[in-house]
Amino acid sequence: MDFLDDAPESELAEPPVKPGTIRIILADSQAIYRVGIRKVFALEDDLRVVAQADSLENLRAAIERFPTDIVLLEGSLLNGTANAIPDLLRIAPDVKLIVQAVSADESHTVELYRRGVRGIISRSISPDLLVRCVRRIAAGETWIDNQSVNWVIEAYRAQAAALVSPQNQPRLSPKEMSIITCITQGKRNKEIAFQLGTTEQVIKNYLRKIYDKLGVSDRLELALYCLHNKIIQGETEEEAVDPKLLTR
Repeated sequence: MDFLDDAPESELAEPPVKPGTIRIILADSQAIYRVGIRKVFALEDDLRVVAQADSLENLRAAIERFPTDIVLLEGSLLNGTANAIPDLLRIAPDVKLIVQAVSADESHTVELYRRGVRGIISRSISPDLLVRCVRRIAAGETWIDNQSVNWVIEAYRAQAAALVSPQNQPRLSPKEMSIITCITQGKRNKEIAFQLGTTEQVIKNYLRKIYDKLGVSDRLELALYCLHNKIIQGETEEEAVDPKLLTR
């Protein structure tokens, strides 16, 4: 498999990379574009193209074979591959991905950043700006323009609003609500079972289901969840949850 497809075979074994050099893989379907970008990076002492790929399959093989810091990735290679970014990051968790997009799209931009891309740039970016972008991302920064910042912020606001919406709160059965009420009153499983006319094992089974539904792990977290989300209503917050649960 030829990763440096614009170089003779003998050039595949390149000299060792100097400490501090940013190692780059170019992933682009257009050979002429890869040649141009490689010439831009060749002018910089701290940038080195270690491999090239013309498809996602070849890119996966390249990042497995060549230690790299940055992948400059043509956005169109991601079309129809929703899990491509997480897959690449599983192979090389420390690699930083820069996607080159033809045009800006709100939903696509937000999704790329959510999946772990560190920067999205235009295909027509100037050489100077491209070099600056690569250096900043290699240093641990995220490259994002003002429009994308607004899109990402609005997306997270919408997500947060959806999480607290009553329509998205987990549905609890009357029996589960009765058990939760008893728990917040500080009652033990044996006492709850006696009150509800069932066995202690049945109460334990219900509690596991309640914990899973609400995303909590024990009675204290359950009590705090109920207090915060006002699942159990008392005359005051202190009456809603037994104080003994909150002081453990």
